[in-house]
Amino acid sequence: METTPLVTLLAIGSFVLALVALALFIYVMRQRRQPPIDTAASTEERPSHEATSPPPPEETSSSSAKHSGKVAQHSLFVIFSKPDEHTDQRLAEWLREKEATFDPIKKVFHIAGEQPTNPITIANAFPPGEMPDLLRNETHEPIKGISLLVKPPLRKRRNQQMHVYVALAKEMQTLFTGDMLDGDREPATDATFERIIG
Repeated sequence: METTPLVTLLAIGSFVLALVALALFIYVMRQRRQPPIDTAASTEERPSHEATSPPPPEETSSSSAKHSGKVAQHSLFVIFSKPDEHTDQRLAEWLREKEATFDPIKKVFHIAGEQPTNPITIANAFPPGEMPDLLRNETHEPIKGISLLVKPPLRKRRNQQMHVYVALAKEMQTLFTGDMLDGDREPATDATFERIIG
């Protein structure tokens, strides 16, 4: 039985399409398995005596990246001085006031700020970094602190979002009378804010 060029071409075409579909499937599965970048990551539980200690740095490469000038994302932590139900209620009111939206997949809040395409992320400062939906009164343990995360702009002239980010962090520190730490778990200073704003 002779094979025609058309049948051969169709067979080769279907084989190539099957390989592309397989590659896409593998890519999507790998993306789903990777932990979210914008959470204060580690799934291990902390002993009770460490409950008020500051969160771990997000990635080991982020501290070295900060010193070299290239930062994947800025991170500030506000550790609440007296976490309780009232703190959670004030946090929920603050999130409503800022028109924050809840991401049910990553379990974080986003604040649009000046650049909605690069929102400011509000996450739990303690592992696993997930927030309850405070806007829907989801039950949970009192939140001990939050992380504020944002990606720096590609161009310095587009740093309006960094001004909003720093203003939100300072407002949270004042509102919750907590300690503010930078990504290296050091107290945040005016120099920290200047470096973020650029």
